[in-house]
Amino acid sequence: MKNILVTGAKGQLGQALQSIAAQYPDLSFLYTDREELDITDAAAVNDFFGQQTIDAVINCAAYTAVDKAEQDEEAAFLLNFQAPLILAEACAGHNATLIHVSTDYVFDGNANRPYQETDDASPHGIYGASKLRGEAAVLGYHPNAVVIRTSWLYSRTGVNFALRMQQLMQEKESLNVVFDQTGTPTYAPDLAAAILTILQHPDGITGGIYHYSNEGVASWYDFAVAIKALTGSKCEIKAVTSDQYPTAAKRPAYSVLNKAKIKAAFGLEIPYWRDSLAVCLGK
Repeated sequence: MKNILVTGAKGQLGQALQSIAAQYPDLSFLYTDREELDITDAAAVNDFFGQQTIDAVINCAAYTAVDKAEQDEEAAFLLNFQAPLILAEACAGHNATLIHVSTDYVFDGNANRPYQETDDASPHGIYGASKLRGEAAVLGYHPNAVVIRTSWLYSRTGVNFALRMQQLMQEKESLNVVFDQTGTPTYAPDLAAAILTILQHPDGITGGIYHYSNEGVASWYDFAVAIKALTGSKCEIKAVTSDQYPTAAKRPAYSVLNKAKIKAAFGLEIPYWRDSLAVCLGK
C-alpha cells in the first residue's frame, strides 16, 4: 500500500483525484489543503513528513488567478515557486516520489505546431513565470520528480470555463468568445487518472517534464460551441478576437501540447476532448 499526499485537495484536480480514488485500492490518500498543511511553510512540511509515512506527493496546489497575478506577484511566486521547492526538498529527503502540475502558460504561444517538452519556455506574464520557476525548483532539488504541464483544465467543480459558460448560457441571449486562442481542454478526472496510472507504472517512473491534455485542438470559441450543442442551449455564441476581450495578462495564442512523450513512457491512452466534455456534462 502506497501512501499518497495530495496537496491542494480542494481544487479541481484535487477533487478529481478524490472522485476516482476508490478505483485504486493499492493507494492510500492523505488529502490536504492550506488548513491542514501550509506548503509554503518549510517547518510545517518537514514536521508533516516526520509524522507520516509519505511514499508520493501529488502537488495540485497552485496560484491560478492569471490576471490577478500581474498585481500579486509575491503571492503567485510563493505558491507556484516557493511551495514546490519546499515539497521537492522534503520528497528528496524522504525518498518520496513527487508529481508536480504545471501549465501551458510557460510558453509564449507563438508556435505553429504542438509544443514539445524540449521547446524553449518563454512566458508572457507573472503566472507563467512563477510556474516555470517552480518547475526548475522541483527538478533542481528532486531530479526524479515528474512535472506535468497541462492546459485549459475544467471539471464539474471549482471555477472553470465549462461551468462558467453553462451558467452564462442560461442567463444571456448571446456571448462573445475569443476564437484566436488555440489549445486543448483537459478534463480534470482524465488528468487525475493519468497521474495515478503513472504512480503505479510497473516499470517505475522516469523523472522530467511531460505534457498532458486531452487529444485534439480547439479555440475557446470551439469549446463554447461544443458546450452549447451538448446542453441544448439557445444562446448565440459570437466569435471575437482577443483584442476585443482585453485581459490584464496576455494569453498564449497557441498552446497545444505534444503528448507523445507521456503516452510512450507510461502507455497512456488519452481521450478526445469532445468525448470527455460529454462525460463531464453527463451527455
